[in-house]
Amino acid sequence: MRIAVIGTGRIGAFHAGVLARHPEVHELVVADVDVARAVEVAALTGATAKATVPEAFAGADAVVIASATSAHAGLIAAAARAGLPVFCEKPVALDVPGTLAALRAVEAAGTELQLGFMRRFDAGYRHARELLRSGRLGRLHTVRAVTSDPAPPPAAYLPLSGGLYRDCLVHDFDIVRWVTGREVVEVYATGSDAGPALFRAAGDIDTAAAVLTLDDDTLVTATATRCNGAGYDVRLELAGDQDQFAVGLDDRTPLTSAEPQGPGRPDKPWTGFLERFAPAYEAELDTFVRLVRGEAPNPCGGRDALAALRVAEACELSRRERRVVRVAEIPAG
Repeated sequence: MRIAVIGTGRIGAFHAGVLARHPEVHELVVADVDVARAVEVAALTGATAKATVPEAFAGADAVVIASATSAHAGLIAAAARAGLPVFCEKPVALDVPGTLAALRAVEAAGTELQLGFMRRFDAGYRHARELLRSGRLGRLHTVRAVTSDPAPPPAAYLPLSGGLYRDCLVHDFDIVRWVTGREVVEVYATGSDAGPALFRAAGDIDTAAAVLTLDDDTLVTATATRCNGAGYDVRLELAGDQDQFAVGLDDRTPLTSAEPQGPGRPDKPWTGFLERFAPAYEAELDTFVRLVRGEAPNPCGGRDALAALRVAEACELSRRERRVVRVAEIPAG
């Protein structure tokens, strides 16, 4: 199988390394607007660097898109027109109209689009989903989702990211839907830009909180920050009337107990998403390869990405207008 990787920044280089080791990938091509960077990644992975996207697409069996977010929708549509299945890092686009246009292109072409919501492939989240469906929690009444980055991203990234809800919390919105099997119907969200000035300069926030109501009246709290000095902290807690479980609670969770007999600060807290979710990233790309080969169904299609984005859009609207927002207010197509 020949796969083209478009975008060779941090996550693109990681994906290229994973695919270079995959036994079913016999040829790897990489391309980037920064040709020198593509050449460097090609040298490290044994891939072939191409100067343009059409050159990378030529002869490919599938495409992995890890470029700047602003380019995702156009690349998805171009790959669809070329008849190529696509794996794309989230999001499809930074807004609903752009997302819908890309999804229509894929649907018109009859090709596959798998989105990179890697938490669906993490062992802890998968086990939590199974436990919930087994009935061990009883009636689920509360979900708590936490995403905390250890330090802000580069200032140049923020204006292109789509903001904290679309760029960061969208992972939580997707995983809540996937683990619970329910849809978010209503949100109330707020945020703070009281941290580093680069967030205010970009019109973004560094910390956010949202209360979500699911379609069975389960309540969800979702919080995120870019300024968690203790380390990278991603958790999900499921509380039912019979039991409760936590995902992401281990000896590397950057959380110190205030209790005298409680656990202290971990010796090696998680430092970032690539370290924390490395096995999940590998698993999702392996699933994509099997999808292309016709051996697996699509585990996370474009409509899943749209559903998570609509929740993020509702949260942003709620924050701006300081009101409860029904997700139905956000266009669905």
